[in-house]
Amino acid sequence: MADTRLVQSRYRLLDLIGRGGMGEVWRARDESLGRQVAVKCLKPMGPQHDQSFTRVLRERFRREARVAASLQHRGVTVVHDFGEDDGVLFLVMELLDGRNLSQLLEANGQRPLPVSDVVDIAEQVADALGYTHRQGIVHRDLKPANIMRLADGTVKICDFGIARLGRDIGFTSRLTGTGIAMGTPHYMSPEQIGGGQVDHRSDLYSLGCVLYEIATGAPPFDLDDTWAVLVGHRDTEPEPLRARRAELPGFFDRAVLDLLAKEPEERPADASDLRRRIAVGRSGEQPRPGPTGHVPFTAHLPSVPLVPVERAGPELPVWARGMPPGHKALGGVARTAPPDHRAGLTDDWTTGGQWLPAAGEAAMGAGSGPWPPAAERITGSGPWHLAAQPSPARTERTAPSPELLSVLAGRHGAGLDLGRLGHWAEAEAAHRAVAAERERALGPDHPETLSSRYEIGFTLARTGRSEDALREFGRVARGRTRSLGPDHPDTLAARYETGIALGRLGHSAEALELYGALVGDRTRTSGPTHPETLRARHGLGVNLGRLARWEEALAEARDVCAIRERVLGPDHPDTLVSRREVAVGLGWTGRWTDALMLYHQVAETRERVLGAGHPDTLAARNDEAHCLEQVGRATEAVELYRRVAELRHGPPAPPGDGGPTASGPA
Repeated sequence: MADTRLVQSRYRLLDLIGRGGMGEVWRARDESLGRQVAVKCLKPMGPQHDQSFTRVLRERFRREARVAASLQHRGVTVVHDFGEDDGVLFLVMELLDGRNLSQLLEANGQRPLPVSDVVDIAEQVADALGYTHRQGIVHRDLKPANIMRLADGTVKICDFGIARLGRDIGFTSRLTGTGIAMGTPHYMSPEQIGGGQVDHRSDLYSLGCVLYEIATGAPPFDLDDTWAVLVGHRDTEPEPLRARRAELPGFFDRAVLDLLAKEPEERPADASDLRRRIAVGRSGEQPRPGPTGHVPFTAHLPSVPLVPVERAGPELPVWARGMPPGHKALGGVARTAPPDHRAGLTDDWTTGGQWLPAAGEAAMGAGSGPWPPAAERITGSGPWHLAAQPSPARTERTAPSPELLSVLAGRHGAGLDLGRLGHWAEAEAAHRAVAAERERALGPDHPETLSSRYEIGFTLARTGRSEDALREFGRVARGRTRSLGPDHPDTLAARYETGIALGRLGHSAEALELYGALVGDRTRTSGPTHPETLRARHGLGVNLGRLARWEEALAEARDVCAIRERVLGPDHPDTLVSRREVAVGLGWTGRWTDALMLYHQVAETRERVLGAGHPDTLAARNDEAHCLEQVGRATEAVELYRRVAELRHGPPAPPGDGGPTASGPA
């Protein structure tokens, strides 16, 4: 964009103040109101980019706009406007004069902030967080870089790009991926790490990590690598803050340690409760017992070394210590130029880091491509009962250098980018090379090695080699079962993809058995209405249909569709996939008139949400046309086939010879 550009005939871009891999932030002037603002722009994606990937980026950007615009509080960045101009999505925010907490720590020579500032920041953030939680919004990525302190002392929470809206949980998880992609390791709650249910209390834990860092100069688990950090959050009690900095007040020490409780129910009830505690502590009053006599502070722990807590869960392998370190506020990314502190943006924008979705994010919506449908390429579905084979004998190996791991991580990312652009052969070669080097450096069952092999499976599936993909996903599933445990989200993802490959190869009976176990285990680990439980049930129904058990398939599809509509909403891509599956079952059982109504609903919704020419919309219109033929409305069917052909710029799709087949991920 030229710096003289006028966006939507109103916002004149003046200075570029932040740049990321997918967008820019400008200081701009609102010509209508005569005020300066920050304009955040998402770069338009060219035709060479994978369209589902582009949709994810755009939807994530829209999500940030919708979430942020719904919040009106002095402790949250104000969003003035949102729109699209010449193909560029933009977000207009207040222009902030200040620095984020990460920058404040760096400016302070990597030393903790003054005690009075720390307590004041804690109180203001607790107030703002309490407000957002009352609106039903969980931030899920609270960290020093997402909290701004302005020149006048006001503190604001920024960047709601992966925030979770209460009624839209499944769709949000699709935009964020799974596992550690949903947060930053130094500030993640134990339940985030374990792939469990996340609510407002996870934000409280992350806030505890932030306050610990600005108060002591280091996060609570300031360890050498990401895996050790995650283990610390899960298994280790944090050292009391006053053991590191004696001048901190006792009430603050106790409040932060309460935030860092391993179990969500042991933390403060909400952020407003935390704010009251801080206010009471600042006033010098003693906390009053509640109705049950419980004093709302934990006892101050003595200064002791870090001691692991006895907790259930798979033992983490020793070789995991070689994983690359995660980001924290101190010792951040080196900058070639001082950052501009006016916009109040996260370090993803001000340090030149790429604003990209996680590895599993390149899919969203009900895709109509060869395999897998875009809506279904999501990490994390119920486990299959695989025999956990004995681990191969491990040889002693020297821990790989951080430099090597960083290079391999970069090459892994490059492989993902090749896949997003549709260059599957090149992506396969890249992932195979990285997998071989990771296996030599880290071992065959290391999570990073298995991550590379998982991506190899995707490239094989995308290039039609389903048998090879099945072998690869089976290998990954067994490795992850050994190293991570059968219920780990990554293990479940590999088992889910194994089921997809079985179905694609026509092994529907085996796939049905897999998905039956999948449904039971996912219900046990995540609950009956969790999006991944429903995805497993969808796979079950698809394979029932493939085995010609249509009445059972129809009943399953109807039940899943009803739950998805209630939990995810009527227009959610997963809901539309289920609605189509109901129509498929109705057609195969001879109820074409009822099926036509549902096919029409799916097509109309997709056209409204995605556009008339979107591949998913065109696939739905083709379904509708075929159904029109079945009910004797051939003239309308021909006209609809013609419209689809024109939009596709190709020949009309021929009428089907047996009705739409069972769809879905498997």
